[in-house]
Amino acid sequence: MELDSLIQRATQYEEKTVAVAAAEDHEVIEAVASALERNLAKFLLFGDKEKILQIMEEHHGDLAKNEKLQIIHTHSPAASAEHAVKAVKLNEANVLMKGNVPTATILKAVLNKEYGLRAGSVLSHVAVFEVPGFDRFTIVTDAAMNIAPDLEQKAQITRNAVGIAKSIGVDNPRVAPIAAVEVVNPAMQATLDAAALTTMNKRGQLTGCIVDGPLALDNAVSLTAAEHKGIKSDVAGQADILLVPTIEVGNALYKSLIYFAKAKVGAVIAGAKAPIVLTSRADSAESKLYSLALAICSATK
Repeated sequence: MELDSLIQRATQYEEKTVAVAAAEDHEVIEAVASALERNLAKFLLFGDKEKILQIMEEHHGDLAKNEKLQIIHTHSPAASAEHAVKAVKLNEANVLMKGNVPTATILKAVLNKEYGLRAGSVLSHVAVFEVPGFDRFTIVTDAAMNIAPDLEQKAQITRNAVGIAKSIGVDNPRVAPIAAVEVVNPAMQATLDAAALTTMNKRGQLTGCIVDGPLALDNAVSLTAAEHKGIKSDVAGQADILLVPTIEVGNALYKSLIYFAKAKVGAVIAGAKAPIVLTSRADSAESKLYSLALAICSATK
């Protein structure tokens, strides 16, 4: 599966509007320009209007004239975040995107009790990878939000990821709760949680997916590795979703896929009233574009 297919899928839906907080960033403008070229969405750009226009003039001369783009001047990154979140809250936009603003600032606005986007569930990071040599998407969660989630948080993180998977055509995703081993060890909390999630799935507490674990990473993604260890499972060797036990594991896996495996990625924050594109400053314009496409797909589910 290729992430370019998400762009095609996103263009088939009714056109969505993306609210960008602090859009005065070169990579953000590149992603916006690419999205507009592909008729992916309309945009509300909140931020320093002069800086936004300067970036556009330097790299995309006529972009500011695009009728699907509106620039709204704000006096600070915090104000940009507030206005962008309010635009989504008021249904003026369907997707929230982080620009040149600290993550803590935009999340503060998202979680604001008066105008925020909290939906009562756990917010979690869901990354969809196109890994060379694999014929399916690899979904990793949670690599950026929840530090050391407990069992109930892991259950909600799983639900969030399953929702994203379904929005991109993975109808009954296979979920592998990752641990260092594939047997339950009372001294290793990750294996206990994995076994509990598996039981919850079998008893109908986690629906719309197949959960089986604990599984070590090799047994989750490689049929050969699973067969060598004699693991018989509907998930082993063919996992769609890798549920990591802690943020350190997720962060290392995320960056390993990018820098060692040369994988492509799109990612969103799920669990709010609307999908949030919360990419890093280090992420490429291509990654931001894939993240936008993913968010638009998940906003349509």
